[in-house]
Amino acid sequence: MSDEHIDCSQTMYRMTEYLDGEMTAEDSRQIAAHLTTCAPCLSEHDLDRMLKELVHRSCTQEQAPAQLRTLIMQRITTICDDGSFSEVTQVRRLSEG
Repeated sequence: MSDEHIDCSQTMYRMTEYLDGEMTAEDSRQIAAHLTTCAPCLSEHDLDRMLKELVHRSCTQEQAPAQLRTLIMQRITTICDDGSFSEVTQVRRLSEG
C-alpha cells in the first residue's frame, strides 16, 4: 500500500492477509493503525479472528482427503498460470520462496 492512509474497503479486502501475517511490515502497520481509529473495521477484525481460531480449534484433528487436496492445488495452479487472479499468484510465489 503506497498511501499512508488506508480506507475501510482496503482494510476489509486485506483483512485475511493481515490476520494470517502475510503482508509486509509496513502494510501491516497501516492496517493496525486503521483498526485503532475505526470501530466497524475493528469489529470485523475481531469477528474474523475469532472465526479463524474456532475453525483452527475444531479442525486440527482432521485432514482433507489427499484427492481433495490434490484437486484444490490443481485448480489454484490453473488459476495462477492463466493470470486470472493476481492475489492467488502472489500467495503462490510466497509459498514457493
